[in-house]
Amino acid sequence: MLILMMIEAMLEDSGCAAVATAATVGQAIALIEEQVFDAAMLDVNLKGINSRPVADALAAKGVPFVISTGNDARHVMDGYEDRPVLRKPFTNTDLSAALTKFFTP
Repeated sequence: MLILMMIEAMLEDSGCAAVATAATVGQAIALIEEQVFDAAMLDVNLKGINSRPVADALAAKGVPFVISTGNDARHVMDGYEDRPVLRKPFTNTDLSAALTKFFTP
């Protein structure tokens, strides 16, 4: 929970106007169905469950997303190797740089 709060603060410090969080795959998919997102940050595992269904839901809606993982970056979800990867632990600068890629022409 503390890490999630830290990431929320990092996103707000990076200029995000609104931040929504989900701790489980089900919560994340519900948010994707209910809200519109400019971008997302997705942890590879949510409560021990692979978050591939969330990646698929984001991609289906055309939402760009960054993948966060504590594992080797080569183990990114199949089909999403083109997504920026944030290797944990990451800094506010790392997060800003990854998200900026979506909004820089």
